[in-house]
Amino acid sequence: MTIAWRKSSYSGSQANCVEVGNAAGLVEVRDTSDRRGPALTVSADAWRRFTMGIKG
Repeated sequence: MTIAWRKSSYSGSQANCVEVGNAAGLVEVRDTSDRRGPALTVSADAWRRFTMGIKG
């Protein structure tokens, strides 16, 4: 399965940020500076609640 990873446009060319990808209804979060390292996997609903919480 191929995941389309993306990072915030606010990061610019910095490598010290996280990337987010969506795969089969799950959201994956990984460290941009260690792309081969582990990724945190959460449900799309949990990610939605997390982002709503930090925006609020």
